[in-house]
This record gives sequence, structure tokens and C-alpha cells, in this order.
Amino acid sequence: MDNLLHPAAIWFILGFILFLLEFAVPGLILFFFGVGAWIVAILILFLDLSLNLQLIVFLATSVVSVLLFRKWMKRIIWSRKHSSEVVDDEFIGKTALAETPIAPGRNGKVTFRGSSWSARSEDTIMEGESVTIIGNESILLIVKSTKAL
Repeated sequence: MDNLLHPAAIWFILGFILFLLEFAVPGLILFFFGVGAWIVAILILFLDLSLNLQLIVFLATSVVSVLLFRKWMKRIIWSRKHSSEVVDDEFIGKTALAETPIAPGRNGKVTFRGSSWSARSEDTIMEGESVTIIGNESILLIVKSTKAL
């Protein structure tokens, strides 16, 4: 238990918590503060740093790493297909089944690959009718009656 009270362990745990929080609060900022906390943890293992110096090193390394590496990391992470492109590739042109009636101005539900999705259409679609997915707006699928095609 005494090992958990060692400043290096505290900084390591803080860094780990910041890494986990990055998943809950995306924006690629907390990640770099986690890096700063881990840098302080490593330095404390080799050097005897006062609390004030620990905080200064933490803030300095965190801010510098954000300024130097955030754009580069974002470019790497988001250079892959955007989620909307993945949805387009996976859904557009595929057939789904209407769970509820769908009409212009009235959204409904469709079943696609075993999951229920909210859907909108400019056609009048009856429950149980096959539809073709022609687009999406976030998690709302835009469908068209297969009869209209």
C-alpha cells in the first residue's frame, strides 16, 4: 500500500486516468496531459523533485506536447475513412425491412442486419415492406421503397 502513495505511482495513476478520460471526452487533449503525468512519474523515479517542480514539469510537458503533436496525431487518426464514409460503404444500396410504416414527414424504423434503425423516406412505405438504403444523416437512415426503384 505504501508503494501506491509514492509520488511516481500517483503520477502514473493520474496519467492512466487521463488516458481513460480521453475516451469519454474526445478531443485529443487529455491524452497529452496523461503523457505529461507519465513523464513526471518517470522523472521522479530518478530525481528528487519538489511538488512545485513536479507541477511545473507536468504543465510544461503537457502543454508543449499538445502544441507540438496534437495536429500531427489528429491527422494520423482522422486520415482513415471518416465514420460517415464507412457507413456509406457498409449501408448504401443495401436492402432493409420496414418495422413500422414510414411516410414523408413521419420517420419510422427499419431492420438492417438484425438491428433496428430510425429511418426517413419520401415514399410511403408499409410495415414489412423491403426498402433500399440510399443515404444517412448520422444514425438516421434514408430509405426508398424497392417498389419505387
